[in-house]
Amino acid sequence: MKSEPYEFSIDDFAALPNQTIAWEGVRNYQARNFMRHQMTMGDQVFFYHSCCKDPGIMGIATVSKPAYPDATQFNPSNKYYDAKAMRDHPRWFNVDITLIQKTRPIPIKELRQYPELRKMRILQIGNRLSITPVDPAEWQFILSIL
Repeated sequence: MKSEPYEFSIDDFAALPNQTIAWEGVRNYQARNFMRHQMTMGDQVFFYHSCCKDPGIMGIATVSKPAYPDATQFNPSNKYYDAKAMRDHPRWFNVDITLIQKTRPIPIKELRQYPELRKMRILQIGNRLSITPVDPAEWQFILSIL
């Protein structure tokens, strides 16, 4: 799960009460579908900084609440407002995640050097999704280099 550190960083996450946040504001259908259809309570995720000097993995979190309608879509004063979304037929969903731990930063440059990660979605040229699945073998490999 990617976040720009100037918007919400791993340190911001660590400073939250209960270290839990609603992962709101996702406005890409594919990323939304990953949250809505594939993420379940207890799933672990890598917290990734993007759009910064050294993008990369910064921590590990867990899904602490399964997908539910993203309230920001209904709020006209919110930057994530969607005039086409209806309460009885929401378009956008989010999950809650809870920080497990900050990790050593693993920059994208380092991730790209491992042949074991060559097919990892987040490392593919042109990938701009904020949420991408991680193959179990990729997950285990990354844990082994933390």
